[in-house]
Amino acid sequence: MKARVGRVIPIAPGVPPLGEVESLYEVRRKIYPRAVSGWFARWRWSLVIATQVVFYGLPWLEWNARQAVLFDLAARKFYIFGLVLWPQDFIYLAVLLVVSALSLFLFTAIAGRLWCGYACPQTVYTELFLWIERRIEGDRMARMKLDGEAPGARKAALKVAKHAAWIALALWTGFTFVGYFTPIRDLVEATRTFSFGPWETFWIGFYAFATYGNAGWMREQVCKYMCPYARFQSAMFDPDTLVITYDQERGEPRGSRSRKADRKALGVGDCVDCNICVQVCPTGIDIRAGLQYECIGCAACIDGCNQVMDRMGYPRGLIRYSTENALRNRWSPRTILKRVLRPRVLVYTTVLGAIVVAAAVSLWMRVPMKMDVIRDRAALAREVEDDRVENVYRLQLMNTGERPHRFTIEVDGGKALEEIEVLTETQPLEIAPVTTRMVTVRVRAEPRERTRGSQPITFVLQSRDEDGHPFALYEKSRFLVP
Repeated sequence: MKARVGRVIPIAPGVPPLGEVESLYEVRRKIYPRAVSGWFARWRWSLVIATQVVFYGLPWLEWNARQAVLFDLAARKFYIFGLVLWPQDFIYLAVLLVVSALSLFLFTAIAGRLWCGYACPQTVYTELFLWIERRIEGDRMARMKLDGEAPGARKAALKVAKHAAWIALALWTGFTFVGYFTPIRDLVEATRTFSFGPWETFWIGFYAFATYGNAGWMREQVCKYMCPYARFQSAMFDPDTLVITYDQERGEPRGSRSRKADRKALGVGDCVDCNICVQVCPTGIDIRAGLQYECIGCAACIDGCNQVMDRMGYPRGLIRYSTENALRNRWSPRTILKRVLRPRVLVYTTVLGAIVVAAAVSLWMRVPMKMDVIRDRAALAREVEDDRVENVYRLQLMNTGERPHRFTIEVDGGKALEEIEVLTETQPLEIAPVTTRMVTVRVRAEPRERTRGSQPITFVLQSRDEDGHPFALYEKSRFLVP
C-alpha cells in the first residue's frame, strides 16, 4: 500500500508546536522579601504596632461598666465609648463611609498608595507573618536555601513551628475580631468551658482562615489580583502626585563596580545593578522599570537603595518619592511641596473638612431622646364631658444615652384647638438608660367654632433633668375632631 505524503505547514515564530499547551496565566513565582531597615521601614513598623495595639486592645477597655467599643448586633446598639448608636443613627455610618472614601482620594492624590503601603490590613499582617518567618527560618537567602532542601527533620520542624505560630496569631486575630461583636470577656469564659455559639465559632474560624491564607500564603497575590484599588488608582493620580520613582537620568547606564571605582571614567550611572530594590519589594517588582500598578508604595526599595548608596559613598535619593513633573523639570523638594496645594487637593480637603465638622457638630448637638407618635386605631376620637374631644396616642420613647432622663409631655394645638389637657401615667416621666418605653397619652381639647376634621398638633418632649443640658423634642401628629 502506497503511503500518502502530507503537506508541511510552517509554524510562525512564537507559536507553540502542536500538542503543547500554553497557559494563559503566569505561574506564580514565590517571592522572598529581604529584610530592610531605614526611615520608611521604621515608619511602617510604627504604624503596624499602633494599629495592632488599637485593634487588640480596644475590646478590653471598659466604659460605664461595659465594654468600651462593642457592636451589639443582637440588641441593635453600637457602643463607642460614651456614644450609643441605634438603627435610627444609620446616617452616621454613611458619613463614616463618605469620610473614608474622601480620605482615600485625598491621600492618593497627594502621595499615592499611602494606605496600601502602611496601614492596609493586608500589608500589616503580611509584615507580622514575615517577621515570624524570619525569626524561625532566617532572612531571604536562608529561606530560599531551606525551601530548596530535600525533606528532612530540620526542615519539617522549622515549617511546623512557623505555621503553628501563624495559626496561633490568626486565631487570636479572629478571636479579637469577634470580640467587637460579642463581649470579649464572655468569649474568654466560653473558651474555658468550650461553649462557643455557632456564629462565634464560624466567624472566629473564618476570620482566622482569611488572615492565615491572605498574609501567610497569598500575600502579594491579594494586592496584585484581588484588590480593586490597584486597578483604579491611576484615575486618582496626576503629574504632581508623589510616587516612588527611579531617577533614570542619574542611575543609567547601570552597572556593577567596586566601591573605589570612578563611575565617570567607567561611563556608568549611580545604579550598581545590585537588585536590592527588587529583593526587598514585597510584590517582587523592579521599580527601575517605572511605576507599576503592583507597587503598593511601601518605600522598602527607597530604604534598600539608600543603604547601597551609603556604602558606595553616593548621594541618597536614586530611588525616592518624587512626581512626574519634578523629574521632568528637575524641581527642588521645596518646589515639589508647593505643588501639593493644587486645586484637586484643596477641593478634597475642603469637602472632607466640611463633612467632618458637620458630623462632629451633629454628634455634639444630638438629642439623647427619640420619640415616635402612633395613633391608637382602636379609638380614633370621641366626645367627652364639657363638649371636649379626646384622641388617644401611643408614644414610643427611646433613651439613646447612658443616663436616665426625666421629662414632661406637652401638646401644642395651634389656633384650631384650645384648653388642651394631656393625660398620662404621671408627670414628669422617667426613662432608664439605653431603653425604649411605650407611653399611652390621652389628649383632650376644645375645638374652636367651625373646626372639624383633622387638625395639626405638635407633641413636645421637655427635659426636666436637674443636671445636664436641657433639651426639647418636637414631633408632629394630627388631632381628629368629629
